[in-house]
Amino acid sequence: MELVHLIMQWIVAPVAAFVWVLYGRVNQHHTDIEVIKATTAANKEAHDREFREVRKNFERVFEKLDSIEAALRK
Repeated sequence: MELVHLIMQWIVAPVAAFVWVLYGRVNQHHTDIEVIKATTAANKEAHDREFREVRKNFERVFEKLDSIEAALRK
C-alpha cells in the first residue's frame, strides 16, 4: 500500500498536473490563433475594399484627364 501511495504522489500527480497545464496552454493558443485568423481576415477585407476604392478613384482621374485632353485637342 505504501508503494501505491508513493507512485501516486511522485508519478501520477505530477503527470496529471503537467497534462492539466498543457491542456490550458493548448486551449489558450487555440483561442489566440482564432483571434489572429479573424483579425487577418478583417484586415484583408479592409485592404481589398480600400484597393478597390483607390482603383475607382484612379479610373475617375484618368477619365477626367481624357476629357481634358479631348477638350484641348478641339
